[in-house]
Amino acid sequence: MKKLIIAAGLITALALAAFGTTGGLPVNFAGTWTLDKAKSQGLDQRMQNAESVTCVMTQDDNTISVEWKIAGGQPPAGGPPAGGGGGGMGRGPSGPRVFNLDGKEATSEGPMSSTNVAKATWSDATKTLELSTVSTASRDGQEIKITRVDKLSLSADGKVLTINRHAESPRGAQDSTLVFNKQ
Repeated sequence: MKKLIIAAGLITALALAAFGTTGGLPVNFAGTWTLDKAKSQGLDQRMQNAESVTCVMTQDDNTISVEWKIAGGQPPAGGPPAGGGGGGMGRGPSGPRVFNLDGKEATSEGPMSSTNVAKATWSDATKTLELSTVSTASRDGQEIKITRVDKLSLSADGKVLTINRHAESPRGAQDSTLVFNKQ
């Protein structure tokens, strides 16, 4: 009987650890977030030179949408004009990038006949959300592939969003940490 009680306690402890203190409910990242350049690291040229960088997220039980707004600054060579669009950073001509929170891939068409595949994955007992995007396009008969993985996490008070980003493109790989304050 004692072994049965110990086994039941162990199973309960493991279940609580698997679902974390939130009871298994995922974190809600919804809000308007403003980049804190002083606390961020590895910013690309466009973000570093921008007057402001804002990330607007909406989230429900099934999806999260992410829209980037960059005001001012100079885009990278060959990028869109300053202040225009999101430069492939979560926003295209059709609006925000949408991710399914059930882990299923979402495919959409982007500018210049590109295809975007987006996927969201919860980790760390539903406290961290990983958003991965693979964009492919063809230029001069050659396939161009850009991948980006953003790992989103919130501070305990829900006022600071941190995005650990890994991106790969024909220009190479880049890692950055983006820190945002909730408006």
